[in-house]
Amino acid sequence: MKLFDCPHCGHRLYFENARCLNCASLVLYDPGQARFTLSGTDGVFQCTNADECACNWTAEPGHAFCRACVLNQLIPDLSVYDNRLRWARVEAAKKRAIYSLLAFGLPVAPKLNPGDEAGLAFDFLADPIGGGPGGERILTGHDNGLITLNVAEADSAERERRRIEMGENYRTLLGHFRHELGHYYWDRLIRDDPQRLSAFRALFGDDRADYEQALKAYYANGAVPDWQTGHISAYATSHPWEDWAETWAHHLHITDTLEMVHALNFPLGQLDTMEANVPPRTDTGGGLQAGPSAAAAAPFETILDRWLVLSEASNSINRCMGLPDLYPFVISDVTAQKLAFVHELLTNLPKEKGTNREPAQAF
Repeated sequence: MKLFDCPHCGHRLYFENARCLNCASLVLYDPGQARFTLSGTDGVFQCTNADECACNWTAEPGHAFCRACVLNQLIPDLSVYDNRLRWARVEAAKKRAIYSLLAFGLPVAPKLNPGDEAGLAFDFLADPIGGGPGGERILTGHDNGLITLNVAEADSAERERRRIEMGENYRTLLGHFRHELGHYYWDRLIRDDPQRLSAFRALFGDDRADYEQALKAYYANGAVPDWQTGHISAYATSHPWEDWAETWAHHLHITDTLEMVHALNFPLGQLDTMEANVPPRTDTGGGLQAGPSAAAAAPFETILDRWLVLSEASNSINRCMGLPDLYPFVISDVTAQKLAFVHELLTNLPKEKGTNREPAQAF
């Protein structure tokens, strides 16, 4: 994520802004140009969901919805108290997730029909009142391009309760989106490519292992004691698909955060002194700024070095404030290789059709 400029006065804008706090102009985020534009100018109009869930993206040309909202199939029942607020929080997280996808040049297109496996769709649902006939709950997950998310996750107290119940270090709406999108893009980028699939199995394991049985075994027995030597999270040990989805999500966490660090000209100690190829950033808005070319082309080891400095500093600062670690994870050598695999895949994608974007690079 980066910083942006108001197209009218040049004042700083943030990704969720719908109005410039300096000149009061109404602004909209244009995902095709990766910049903000003035609402109502040059045929630019706001998404229909602007008044429904605080969407601040431009509508797609000739359409009522923006590129993110058009992916929605079902939204929660807005007659239920607080569901509109929950939906707005879910949409805000979803848009941050989609920002990263578009920045890397990944295909993001809605399902054309229920059988369209290549398209992407979202269902945002709430648990049945009373828990359903058998106490059923809506489960967050992915199925052939359809990502379902329980909007109860938008409530901080409920999400924290589930995090503790599941024994997790980290649980956020954005993390859910990135994890489930990892499953979707495994199907799109790896499953049908023999070379990539072979390389995947060499690192993550054999995905042909029975998925349902693997999950049952994980929930019954938990992760092996030394799981941190080869996995980013305990849940990643349950099956190679889950290992991939967790690793994919963490790669997006890392690269998105480092992009913001770069946008803020935030120094990373001796790393910035040693890396003369990483100049301070002066741009904040125009087009997709992928960062300095030398750093962008660097191997993942360089990116990881920067991340380890940042995460250690962030965790230490949080502890001084009595807060949980910002990044409560250990990246082992094996996990680093898996993250590098994701990075290699994402940074060698062809340019996305229909925009002026070049695939993003991490820095």
